[in-house]
Amino acid sequence: MGLTSKTTGATQIITVHSDRIDAAMAIQFKEDMRAETESNANRVVLDLSDVQFIDSSGLGAIVASMKQLGKDRRLDLAGLQPVVEKVFHLTRMDTVFKLFATLDDALTAPEA
Repeated sequence: MGLTSKTTGATQIITVHSDRIDAAMAIQFKEDMRAETESNANRVVLDLSDVQFIDSSGLGAIVASMKQLGKDRRLDLAGLQPVVEKVFHLTRMDTVFKLFATLDDALTAPEA
């Protein structure tokens, strides 16, 4: 599991460099996210452009990462491939996270 991080203004962008987030890597993903989000940026955008598959463990790891940020920080998701986006819709997690088609869309969206 590879994550990279950069900060643009008050937004931290974390890019996932893996084609899947599943049971085999969920624990490592949570640990990596915890380490990457220590900067305390108010908004974190998780770029999932490379992710082609996510299972319930991967979904749980993303939810756990959101909870780890606390109530004063926000986790948005960008670049979801159709199969991954479908998982978020089927599980109604699209009501929990703001989903953006691209990273640029996420970065240009008005702050809410």
